[in-house]
Amino acid sequence: MKIHPFRVLMVLPCFFMMLPGFAQKESYSRADSLLGTLTPLRGCYDVHHYDLSLRILPESKSISGSNTIYFTATRTFKEMQIDLAANLAIRRIEWKGSALPFNREAQAVYVRFPKNIKAGSQSSITVYYEGKPQEARNAPWDGGFVWKSHQGKLWIGVACEGVGAHVWYPNKDHLSDEPDSVRLHYEVPQGLWAVGNGQFAGIDTLQDGFVRFHWRVTYPINNYNITLYVAPYVHWQDEYTSDDEKRLRLDYFVLPGNEEKAKQQFAQVKPMLRCYEKYFGKYPFWRDGYKLVESPYLGMEHQSAIAYGNGYQNGYLGRSLSTATQIGERFDFIIIHESGHEYWGNLLSCQDRADMWLHESWCTYSEALYVECMWGKDAADAYLAGYRPLIQNQALMLAPRGVHADPPGDIYFKGALMLQTLRHIVANDKLWFRAIRSVLEEFGYKTVDTPTFIRFFSQQLNADYSLFFKQYLEYKDIPVFEYHVLRGKLHYRWKANVPEFEMPFVVSWPGETHRLRVTTQWQSLPLPHQVKKEDLIFDTHHFLVDVKETYEN
Repeated sequence: MKIHPFRVLMVLPCFFMMLPGFAQKESYSRADSLLGTLTPLRGCYDVHHYDLSLRILPESKSISGSNTIYFTATRTFKEMQIDLAANLAIRRIEWKGSALPFNREAQAVYVRFPKNIKAGSQSSITVYYEGKPQEARNAPWDGGFVWKSHQGKLWIGVACEGVGAHVWYPNKDHLSDEPDSVRLHYEVPQGLWAVGNGQFAGIDTLQDGFVRFHWRVTYPINNYNITLYVAPYVHWQDEYTSDDEKRLRLDYFVLPGNEEKAKQQFAQVKPMLRCYEKYFGKYPFWRDGYKLVESPYLGMEHQSAIAYGNGYQNGYLGRSLSTATQIGERFDFIIIHESGHEYWGNLLSCQDRADMWLHESWCTYSEALYVECMWGKDAADAYLAGYRPLIQNQALMLAPRGVHADPPGDIYFKGALMLQTLRHIVANDKLWFRAIRSVLEEFGYKTVDTPTFIRFFSQQLNADYSLFFKQYLEYKDIPVFEYHVLRGKLHYRWKANVPEFEMPFVVSWPGETHRLRVTTQWQSLPLPHQVKKEDLIFDTHHFLVDVKETYEN
């Protein structure tokens, strides 16, 4: 069934950070700046490890525990900022066995040391805390804990990408700084699993009716990707064999009674891994394995422990987000999209929420590459074209920096079609995919900002695409191909916000196809005498542009 795109937006829960009815802020608060700015009190240290111990207390919907933050001083300092939600109480902050004084402002916690921490030295603090974490009204978009039950037993999850990980544990909550590794220790009532990221590292049975699960993350990880799932899960294991014959551990955790439909639906995992390996390289968190965990919310790209809540059905809650419904309903959107984030968002990570297009544009484009891998390029082109009606062009894809800004929904669809456009500008798939691989190799397990990414990607593509990205990322409007036919000639130019904007465009008529070098200046192309204006075909299928007939000259 073909669904009108705006009806899709009305029927389905809002998948995007921003859509009609959700306006970007026009001004930002002190709290926004405290969270979004890499101040001297945050830039003075580099986190390299978290050791998070947490007891989950379902009856009171509360948590209690500690996080030890291991860091290296990047400059000499005596005071540092960490972050923790204001509604969570800090019992004590310890350094070398002694309590440290601290004060709080919004989510910021200012910690003072008795003497200077010298540049280059390594140290750690342990934050003991407790309280009732924020409950998510509509996870994963507004963020927080989700407390549900299944067949009378607890089902708990947490998702915090938008609001920030400080909503449930103390950390340096800035995207530019990822811990290189993490240890997780979760205590839950007996009879339940507590699933975290990375490798399972054991379980302890405690004397008070609780059990403690241990997990170990051995790669750099975004703060918001550190997660927790609690339920009476059924667990099974499988393996994926890569092109070089290496074996990847696959773990699945689903609610009791869902095993059979989960096994059928999760059969999509291995072909997905094969396709992404083809375009992007091997699954990037090999040591930690790949997990799908049934979650009490739709989905989230938690590194090596992806949240799955799509109801064991194809599409997005059973429907295609792309208006190319016959293609979008061939696969499980949550499995394909969220797994794409293992490369775009988890392997390569942005440094500020302003740069979130690096996660979402590339990941949405990855959906199309999966379609191309499975069903061919024509299907992929149709799938992306089906996203065109969902583009809003109402806000800049580059959000303000330093204020923890919410980027617009266009970073998904518009961003993906922007990349589709660039692929057809490059017009060399061997070069295109080699450049993508090079980007992931260069910035893998690192953070990157937009200018650095564009500069390096352009180098790999052997051309300067800074003006192209400037037009699509820094302006709301897309380029307009203006044209008219006069005295047997096609007159044409780009109308764009960026001065000296230049981009090829494909125009055809029966029997001929022309790839035009188009600038913001009027040019002309002689037409065969039999070709009329009505015969012209403009390639808006592969290029994200508008076309307008105009007689301005």
